[in-house]
Amino acid sequence: MQEEAQGTPTRVAWSPEHETGHAELDAQHQALLAQCNQLADLYAEGAELRFDEAFGQLRAAVQAHFEAEALLLAGAGPEVLEDHLADAEEFGYLADEIATPENFDRLELQRFAAVWCLGHVTASARQLKAGSDAAA
Repeated sequence: MQEEAQGTPTRVAWSPEHETGHAELDAQHQALLAQCNQLADLYAEGAELRFDEAFGQLRAAVQAHFEAEALLLAGAGPEVLEDHLADAEEFGYLADEIATPENFDRLELQRFAAVWCLGHVTASARQLKAGSDAAA
């Protein structure tokens, strides 16, 4: 295991700009960001076992979220759905093969999760709002 990096975890905040217009997805996005902040708290507390459990739970929550989001995007056209499925596959690869406790310390894992989830939430809001505007 690598030595723990020095520094502050990355905290992420929900913003009205992150709303997609779909209550279920917005609730899931809020929960993902809250889980990233929980990882920050656990890192700050030095709760390594609880951090590892919470990181595994976040990975599972992201995968479940991708499935729910895919159902919504299925009607948005094959290109949109294909991009979404590629994102899901990329996250699965990163979380399972690259961003692991064997390769990174917990602070780096927390930062990866926070940055990745915030990027996903922001991109989803932009994409789903653009889709709603185009349909109107």
